[in-house]
Amino acid sequence: MTIRLTKTAKRAGCAAKQPPGYLLPLLERLPPITDPRVLVGSSTADDAAVYRLDDERALVTTTDFFTPIVDDPYQFGAVAAANALSDVYAMGGRPLTALNLVGFPAELDVEILAEILLGGAHKAAEAGIDLVGGHTIKSEEPIYGLAVTGIVQPDRIASNTGGRPGDRLVLTKPLGTGIITTAAKNDEDSRGAITEAIAVMSALNRSAAEAMDVVGIGEAGVHAATDVTGFGLLGHLRNIVRASSCGAVLERATIPVVEAAVAYVNAGIAPGGTHANHRFLADSVDWGRDVDKADQLLLCDAQTSGGLLIAVAPDRTDALVVALQERNTLAAAVVGELVADHPGRIAVRS
Repeated sequence: MTIRLTKTAKRAGCAAKQPPGYLLPLLERLPPITDPRVLVGSSTADDAAVYRLDDERALVTTTDFFTPIVDDPYQFGAVAAANALSDVYAMGGRPLTALNLVGFPAELDVEILAEILLGGAHKAAEAGIDLVGGHTIKSEEPIYGLAVTGIVQPDRIASNTGGRPGDRLVLTKPLGTGIITTAAKNDEDSRGAITEAIAVMSALNRSAAEAMDVVGIGEAGVHAATDVTGFGLLGHLRNIVRASSCGAVLERATIPVVEAAVAYVNAGIAPGGTHANHRFLADSVDWGRDVDKADQLLLCDAQTSGGLLIAVAPDRTDALVVALQERNTLAAAVVGELVADHPGRIAVRS
């Protein structure tokens, strides 16, 4: 008997995460970080923490795990690993090692878990690292992810706080995976788009991070970056504009989207996490007159292992796009810019 992993979980992938409206107020209640070696902590909603070792080296530490986003165990492991590694790449870092994080129901065949772990191990090997250990518990639903340690130069960190008015916003993967995986889970993927969605989700953001490094992270090049995951494109951009004290303007027509996702969202298909993002962002986004509800949901779609959203100096934008294209990233789209007006808010144009 073949087990469909997505049917073992109530929610799939990053759509299983607590929504920002639930999580961010909790983070605000935590005591402030006092260790001066902590260069990036939880206060700016960045993708990973950064801890200075010395003038030349800092550790990047992160963890990410979720319930099955696809039915195939090996592919689930690969997607979950790529997603966790992405947090290090988004900070401009390079992964060093990772640990497995596993929750697994006792009634499922252990060979399913073996395939999940193999998918994660092979994706880690593609990133040039080893999985060196981990921890497992019994759980009602399958859960898999990684705790990743990376390294970065302290003066070359791509955090949420560095964005500047005039920076162009560049996106490196198309949107829509949350909508497509929900369609597949609900047996509504009439176009068979899950194959493309898996290719998008399992693609490492390593090439995008390398392109940022070529252009330069810092004063003259890349000023800020984040990966686009459970909070959706607009949710993660909100973190940048709030941390950087600026606003943003997005051009819907330039934003890449997996084609089937457009058809599905127009048919009323979208995960609960996407709707939660849309509600949370109501006070942060100014929707243009021609941006309909379907497009709004696409821009709020809870992505799993999405691309990087990069804020780059205007005169370095072309160089970044070329560097991304040379490394065959799935997209290299200039989708908007940061502005001095309406700090902390995002305007979307059709």
